[in-house]
Amino acid sequence: MPTSTASKQIPDLSGSFDAAADRARALNEKLIVTAKKSGTASLDAYEKGLTTFVEFQQKVAGASQLDWVSAVVQAQTDFLTEVSAAYTSAAREVLR
Repeated sequence: MPTSTASKQIPDLSGSFDAAADRARALNEKLIVTAKKSGTASLDAYEKGLTTFVEFQQKVAGASQLDWVSAVVQAQTDFLTEVSAAYTSAAREVLR
């Protein structure tokens, strides 16, 4: 009489799958934390670079003898600073 396949033992792999899922979950959490740190560092560098750029523009405009040049540059740097502040604030909120 042939042997039935039901009598053969099938190994229980649920523990292995659970362990693999736990490792994948832990790895995903580490990736998320690392991505948030990287994003925050990028935003910090962006803000620092923008601040340096704005200060340079204002120094150059201040060195100009023309009042209208200083006024235009001041308006442009004010606009750039406000837009950048909104952008970085929204990006930081997403990173939380």
